[in-house]
Amino acid sequence: AQIAVEKLCEIYQNWIPNDKIIRTNTWSSELSKLAANAFLAQRISSINAISALCEATGADVNEVANAIGSDSRIGPKYLQASIGFGGSCFQKDVLNLVYLCEYLKLTEVADYWHQIIAMNDYQKRRFALRITECMFNTITGKRIAILGFAFKANTGDTRESPAKLVCQHLLEEGAQLAIYDPKVLREQIYGDLNFFNLNMPDSNKCLEDYVQVVDSPYVASTDAHAIVICTEWNEFKELNYEKMYSLMMKPAFIFDGRNLVNVKQLEMIGFHVEKIGRQSNRRKIGTMDGK
Repeated sequence: AQIAVEKLCEIYQNWIPNDKIIRTNTWSSELSKLAANAFLAQRISSINAISALCEATGADVNEVANAIGSDSRIGPKYLQASIGFGGSCFQKDVLNLVYLCEYLKLTEVADYWHQIIAMNDYQKRRFALRITECMFNTITGKRIAILGFAFKANTGDTRESPAKLVCQHLLEEGAQLAIYDPKVLREQIYGDLNFFNLNMPDSNKCLEDYVQVVDSPYVASTDAHAIVICTEWNEFKELNYEKMYSLMMKPAFIFDGRNLVNVKQLEMIGFHVEKIGRQSNRRKIGTMDGK
């Protein structure tokens, strides 16, 4: 086996310096891959757990993340609070780690790692429920613009995307969705949402009666009561929010699930802004509706 390891190392040395090649036994290699993704997912769930505490106390999660990230023992990476992680790797590898621990009768260890997934699911549910609560506990018939459907920016990959759970909740509450993502195909969005077997308010209507996939964030926001940012696309930082506000119903809400927007600037325009890790503004919101 060691001969095979060295032969493989010789091949990799064509591209990688020898001192950068790590030699391990089989189990160490397997666990290194699982543990790496589990540790990254753990950091995301940790800062998201703190974001819930910030919202309850009045702290700002960005300020907390900056403070703890300045500690060299912690560092600033993967401390961006959000609606949760997605993609094909993090959840799969954490659950593989959980399964392995359960198989080896390491129950407490399995429970520890499984809590990362539980916290991630909680963060997505919490964000979705916040939308309904802030919009006077009823979104039936209201148009909501969803900005971003991919699990992260610069990809069309929707595997385990938090946007899907948010959309599921809003649809089951009777909302009308206008979804914009610069890379995700229309067919992919409809296919993902159909997979949920949604409990729609009107069983006689199909998904297309509730969901419109559009090619512009401005089309999505036209006559919308709220904008929900689900993916951290850079273009969402540069949108003409004054124009979008003029197109929307009033009061106009923005729910920022990726901490992208400048809250003060948007509030000056007239938006009611709800942001991950920042105490809710819903007590300030009046009851006036209409355009």
